[in-house]
Amino acid sequence: MAALDPLPELMVEPIVRAALLEDLGRAGDITTDAVVPAGHVSRLVLAARQDGVVAGLDCARLAFRLLNPDVRFTPVVADGARVAPGTVLAEVEGPSRALLTGERTGLNLACRLSGIATATASLADAVAGHKAQIVCTRKTTPGLRALEKYAVRAGGGANHRFGLDDAVLVKDNHVAIAGSVAEAVRRVRARAGHMVKVEVEVDTLAQLEELLTFGADAVLLDNMTPATLAEAVRMVGGRMLTEASGRVNRETAPAIAASGVDLISVGWLTHSAPILDIGLDWVG
Repeated sequence: MAALDPLPELMVEPIVRAALLEDLGRAGDITTDAVVPAGHVSRLVLAARQDGVVAGLDCARLAFRLLNPDVRFTPVVADGARVAPGTVLAEVEGPSRALLTGERTGLNLACRLSGIATATASLADAVAGHKAQIVCTRKTTPGLRALEKYAVRAGGGANHRFGLDDAVLVKDNHVAIAGSVAEAVRRVRARAGHMVKVEVEVDTLAQLEELLTFGADAVLLDNMTPATLAEAVRMVGGRMLTEASGRVNRETAPAIAASGVDLISVGWLTHSAPILDIGLDWVG
């Protein structure tokens, strides 16, 4: 896997800050403020409870340091690392109030992103040996898209479009309103700039044959069997990128990849992947 570039802190901080403010509410951490003396200092470690792939350590770091900049957060592994149960991910030392108050926010984000990275890695492993690449979709948690798509990259996947404004994807409802694939693409071509990529979703080989008469940059082959996907790839003949979607899991992914498609898009990576269990353990 290529080196993983971290997200700029400028992008991550507002998300972490908003999550902290949600948790702090109107009166702050009334439990910790009552129990823990203001000057108390602790040492803790973030440790994996399961096998998986790590993502989101910067979110955990910011959850503590936004509460108190005196917190020292030392990563032991990097995002994208594969870990076993008991692996220490980071060491944290500093004012105990900040550590306990930021614990849940930091863990919520790190567990969520690591779960996405782990699920992505599982599918990437399943299609290893084929050219198909696992990609995510816009089925993300509102407000967390940049982080969740980063987690997909941490797991060895790639990103589909980030929003409605960075690429065209003509879907079935667009075609229904326009009246045909050809008319929907004609309208797009008349309006979109020359730098905008155009992808079109098709449900049948007949729609694909229609699309091939005027072309696009990519075609989304939706809910097709592996055999039908293979025929679609043959029909396209390398003239555009081919993307498969629908009913993708670790068991079905190898056959889908074997059809020869370039991309396999998976919505559940960002909307339903289970978390990776990570704990914050007190060591002194």
